[in-house]
Amino acid sequence: MKERILESGEDYLETILILQNRNGEVRSIDIAAELDYSKPSVSVAMKNLREKECIAVDKNGFITLTDKGREIAERVYERHILFTSWLTSMGVPENIAAEDACRIEHCLSNESFEAIKKHLEEFTGN
Repeated sequence: MKERILESGEDYLETILILQNRNGEVRSIDIAAELDYSKPSVSVAMKNLREKECIAVDKNGFITLTDKGREIAERVYERHILFTSWLTSMGVPENIAAEDACRIEHCLSNESFEAIKKHLEEFTGN
């Protein structure tokens, strides 16, 4: 059976990807600050993601995504970007669009996402 990463785990992985792209290096404190979560909550989440082999933490506390973690993070981030962009193009304020995109990105099947993505690409010509 395929191991399932919970929505919160996907959010953490997406945040690590964003922070790595922005800052190069990521520590738990950076994640806590970005998400406005407590350090103990982030610590527990990092332990779970380490156990699921989605992240690696070096001796200095720097967090990197494993191939498995990067694949999940990139999938979630692609969905987030697409849905935020789509909603804002329809006039939804960006902060609301981003919040709604965050909810949508986790519950949609791969098949539905790919169909929506294809439809939007055909519609916009991109």
